Amino acid sequence: MLNWIYATLGHAWGPLRLFDSFFFLAAIGFAFSALATWIVLPRVWSRLPTDRGRAFAVNADQSVGKPLSAGLVFVSIFCIASLIFVPFGARSLLTLPFVVAAMVVGYLDDRRGGFSEYQLAVMDLAIALGASMVIYALAPATIWLPGWKGVIVLAPWIAIPLATGVIWLAINATNCSDGVDGVSGSLTGTAILLLGGLLYTVIGNEIVAQHLNIPTNREGASWAIMAFLMVGAIGGYLWYNATPSLVLMGDAGSRPIGLLIGMLVVATNNPLFLLLIGSVILLNGATGLVKVALMRFFGLKILAGVRFPLHDHCRKELGWSNTQVLVRFMLVHLGVSALLVILALKLR
Repeated sequence: MLNWIYATLGHAWGPLRLFDSFFFLAAIGFAFSALATWIVLPRVWSRLPTDRGRAFAVNADQSVGKPLSAGLVFVSIFCIASLIFVPFGARSLLTLPFVVAAMVVGYLDDRRGGFSEYQLAVMDLAIALGASMVIYALAPATIWLPGWKGVIVLAPWIAIPLATGVIWLAINATNCSDGVDGVSGSLTGTAILLLGGLLYTVIGNEIVAQHLNIPTNREGASWAIMAFLMVGAIGGYLWYNATPSLVLMGDAGSRPIGLLIGMLVVATNNPLFLLLIGSVILLNGATGLVKVALMRFFGLKILAGVRFPLHDHCRKELGWSNTQVLVRFMLVHLGVSALLVILALKLR
């Protein structure tokens, strides 16, 4: 909306040209999302459902009775902020209905706890498929991979299923990573921040992208604004989710956050960024999905001595506190992500 105001009235008042700066929009949008979440969340969390505990989760009793589904608040603020700060006409805005859908599915599951794993998997798949179709607009997609000099052009019937798989995995890995105060929000917020920075400074910057022999995404800056808006909203939430937490994001937060991570990865034109930037998120959450799937459908037992999500193993078997889990996971996350991203950009 602000960019539209500049286009309409910018000729009449010079300072409105700030609304044409993607950097300004991202910075102000970040502050707006963080402040709005920080102000609104404690005023409404008494109306949210409360946590009932989870079977087999370590220290689940400590969360019983706390407000749940904070994602309903900060994801709604993110969507409103996107309409204000992301330029009209940006394809990224067309994905907001799917963000809302992921939030609603998560909220209903938080409130009712009535959806089965298979029902959630199908709903996540439908949301991921719809988002992929909007991002690619049923057109061929150009992707690049580390260590591969050229680009790869994929037909829509290949690109859309690939993107759908990336987004579906991101949703479920993020959802499984929730369970320790501050961990899910910190890991995902950092991943989104890194993806937003890449989309703004590298993949969305034609000069830098050409220097690194990477295909440019002309919508990169718009995606970056959305990334920074979500980081701001997550930051406002983390103020109250720091150990000991006062409120929990629930599926209403983790599912749309995972959706956004997946969509940002698709926007980079490199599906491997889900692994490069979300390595700890995948290790913490998605590894458990693989373990359960192999045992349930193929009768194969792997990593029998390891609890998943991995943060439960660290607390139960290694005796780590919640704070130690948060700090150590973040240190590994930042170090591994930075190293892998640098290698990915330079090995072309």
